[in-house]
Amino acid sequence: MTFANDAYLFLLLLVIPIVVWYIMKGRKRKASLMIPSTGMFSGIGKSWKSYLIHLPFILEMTAFVLLVIILARPQTTDRWHDTEIEGIEIMMCVDVSTSMLAEDLKPNRIEAAKSVVSEFISGRPNDNIGLSIFAGEAFTQCPMTVDHAVLLNVLHNVSSDIAANGIIEDGTAIGMGLANAISRLKDSQAKSKVIILLTDGSNNRGEISPLTAAEMAKSFGIRVYTIGVGTNGTAPYPVYSSFGVQYINVPVEIDEDVLRKIAQTANGQYYRATSNTKLKDVYEEIDKLERTKLQVKEFSKNQEVYQPFAMALLLVILLIILLKQTVLKTIP
Repeated sequence: MTFANDAYLFLLLLVIPIVVWYIMKGRKRKASLMIPSTGMFSGIGKSWKSYLIHLPFILEMTAFVLLVIILARPQTTDRWHDTEIEGIEIMMCVDVSTSMLAEDLKPNRIEAAKSVVSEFISGRPNDNIGLSIFAGEAFTQCPMTVDHAVLLNVLHNVSSDIAANGIIEDGTAIGMGLANAISRLKDSQAKSKVIILLTDGSNNRGEISPLTAAEMAKSFGIRVYTIGVGTNGTAPYPVYSSFGVQYINVPVEIDEDVLRKIAQTANGQYYRATSNTKLKDVYEEIDKLERTKLQVKEFSKNQEVYQPFAMALLLVILLIILLKQTVLKTIP
């Protein structure tokens, strides 16, 4: 509810001094009949009328408040939104090779990436987003969709186990992963098309070189952001044996030059994420750079709703008159 003349509401502040005045007046009130003793009335209880002595004042204050509200013109507003959305089409391209099981990020690289990517997807409800994964080969895990609940469910089930168990060839085919993502975006009519590629290694598999794929992305007007994930130096990597899990330190080999050239060629940017926090910061920065364009046309319709307050005011006034002419009638 809104008020067309909300300045009148300041009149409600007068209620406070009026109430204070009424209380002070009641304390100074003198008896209208003087008698030598009240002993003769000691056995007489209070009449029910005595409890109503302040009711007229309360009703008068209520009438005043209702009158102020009526003068302020209460209204309800109906709004219609005509929304035009120019969405961005995004392919998330994630490395799922066995090296993503390294635990320099917690609990490991692949799980840290999934967590941050999930937050990124959840924060972009108007965009068409898909998921491509790659190791020694690449394929589309989830095509472009605006049903992000389905996409998040698919992402939740992504694991490096498919490479570790030989379901797909292990290795790092960056060019193939990028080309697969491009194939999902090249025919799109969207004005803004983006690929976010995350990897922890260097290209050592595949028939398409990363820079050739970058040129392809540029030719189709697709921007590519590249992210190298992993600490500097070495990273703890779990090795499973009959004695349980043992850890060995493996060197972190990220081909930053290639990733940087991919981003430069495809009008994107390269980022390095050496921790969970930095990885999250990277996706937040990309999220700020690639925002959905939103145009909203708003139509409003106001409707006066003073009638209930007017009816209440009329009833209060009638009740005041009725009380003063009957049960609370005073002798002049």
